[in-house]
Amino acid sequence: MNPDLLELLVHQGGVVTCGQALNHLSRRGLRDAVKDQQLQQLWHGIYGSGEPSVELRLRGLDLLTGTRVATCLDTAAAAHGFDVQGRPQLHVLNPEGRQLRPVDGLVVHRREGAPLVEVDGRLTTAPAWTAIETARSLWRPRALATLDAALRSGTCTDRELWWAAEQQAGRREIVKVRGLLPLADSRAESAMESETRLVMVDGGLPAPELQYEIVDRQGRTWRVDFAWPQHRVAVEYDGLEWHSGVEALRYDRRRRAALQDMGWVVLAVIVDDVRDRPYELLRRIRSQLARAA
Repeated sequence: MNPDLLELLVHQGGVVTCGQALNHLSRRGLRDAVKDQQLQQLWHGIYGSGEPSVELRLRGLDLLTGTRVATCLDTAAAAHGFDVQGRPQLHVLNPEGRQLRPVDGLVVHRREGAPLVEVDGRLTTAPAWTAIETARSLWRPRALATLDAALRSGTCTDRELWWAAEQQAGRREIVKVRGLLPLADSRAESAMESETRLVMVDGGLPAPELQYEIVDRQGRTWRVDFAWPQHRVAVEYDGLEWHSGVEALRYDRRRRAALQDMGWVVLAVIVDDVRDRPYELLRRIRSQLARAA
């Protein structure tokens, strides 16, 4: 690649406008650079060097608008460390005095009065506000997963979530989120654990202990996702990726054997149980609790 263009890319954080690129390359040279993946077209008239990461795409928007754009919703949640969706679209606030148009992969919002904080040099909606706003846009299980993840991230507190919900009073789906706030728990370690817990709550089961620790006869400590200690019944959510290796499978077998030796019944749950067969899942748990009782 042209050395002057490389220097410009380094100076501008890996992004250039089409006009800047054509100062150093012919149109054919620009097409060849894109074809050879030396440059990526990030937005109309904006090119970047390297993998089109979230940050590179955001810097492309900065160059396009002439200002640093602020983020919201999923993109803000990812910046704060509690995004549970992983969707590729960028969610940004329309820069003041400019008109940024939504295109494929870019959603532009107007959020008058939304509190902003700085994360790694970029403004983004505040953590609690982001959690409530994101939860409002999701179906109930993922909304609870977002609230759980926000608390687990340590970026906001339960009290701040309630305050943010009050600030968004009257907005779409806020009643749904308010109903979930009493259930939010920082101990949930994954989105699917949150979804599993919501099935239990909606099904009327006694509230389980989360991330419960059990000491076996050899003094080893094992932890289970959900437990009813008085009944010695536990539920473990098994993600498909958990058994991706032989060592992980061996560990799981050792743990389950140790818990069974202590008189615990451990029920394994997968995503199909939670989303497709919730009533069967509830029946299995109730049956074990009734036997123990």
